[in-house]
Amino acid sequence: MPLSFAFAGSSRLAAYGWDETLETEFTPHRAAGLVPARVAAVDRGLCDVVAEDGPARAATAPAASGDPAGEQAPCTGDWVALRPGGPGGRPAVAALLPRRTAIVRSSAARDSRGQVLAANVDTVAIAVSLAARPDLGRVERLLALAWESGARPVVVLTKSDQVPDSAGAEADTAAAAPGVDVVACSAATGDGVDVVRAVLAGTVALIGPSGAGKSTLGNALLGADTLATGAVRDADGKGRHTTVRRELLPLPGGGVLIDTPGLRGVGLFEASEGLERTFADVEELAAACRFGDCAHDSEPGCAVLAAVEDGTLPPRRLASYRKLLRENAWAASRTDARLRAERNDQWKAVSKWQRRMYKERGRDR
Repeated sequence: MPLSFAFAGSSRLAAYGWDETLETEFTPHRAAGLVPARVAAVDRGLCDVVAEDGPARAATAPAASGDPAGEQAPCTGDWVALRPGGPGGRPAVAALLPRRTAIVRSSAARDSRGQVLAANVDTVAIAVSLAARPDLGRVERLLALAWESGARPVVVLTKSDQVPDSAGAEADTAAAAPGVDVVACSAATGDGVDVVRAVLAGTVALIGPSGAGKSTLGNALLGADTLATGAVRDADGKGRHTTVRRELLPLPGGGVLIDTPGLRGVGLFEASEGLERTFADVEELAAACRFGDCAHDSEPGCAVLAAVEDGTLPPRRLASYRKLLRENAWAASRTDARLRAERNDQWKAVSKWQRRMYKERGRDR
């Protein structure tokens, strides 16, 4: 398939988010004979991309030895530079453009490396089912992930048709998500979908646990039954992973949607800024504590504990704040230890090479 591109406001890639800034960044790649594309989905060794001439199947390079978690490999939402004449005539990904944003969680193996879920996302839509009592701790965890990515989070309370009144759940969720739009809808009936559509912009990533109604909501936004959906168990409200890979699809009113598989576990990966934004109310209270290093445990003059005592701050929220701070500190220490170990290994390799060179020079004399 021939691939070519010339920037224009009406181009196919403009509908996927291509703009003049990206065009400028792409200048050296274009000079090298490469063409731009956006990654729509990734398989092992291959990825689906959208180029100006249409969709294509492109080859990707094997994971680098220093990148076993694939942090530097193409992922859904990436902008890439394609080499048209790859192996067997198939285009190949030659380079990744710098990511503006990236949703990163700790790897499933918890090995101190990150896993990129989606790149260049503008809005993170966190799906939370109203069919069961919202897990506010999980909401806060996902909000930290979203804020840390650099994108704007939105909480979408789904399946509103399955509860007689969602006002209480909306209020509780809003209290756990300061500064974040919280909207309720029923994708099954269409009620509230227009409101959801109004608060989403640009590249939208749908995240949340299985059974939260992400794919059903995605279909409502797409205006077609494009995404597979499945039933939810009555016993625990959980569903099967009907979405098995992350894929990017154009939205009818503009922008694109990235549907993601259900997240069973969401480990934080160096999310300090995300936690500050998620717990902005706690951080604001902490600024009034008597001691700058107050741990909000038993210190005198602690404004956070005072807010808990007078009912301004729910005890659950403080407990969640402490838990996520501990987890984030642990993840950061693991990453630091890994980086130190990698640097030591590099120095050892250099020293070994130097000793071998000196030894060989001594033999030549």
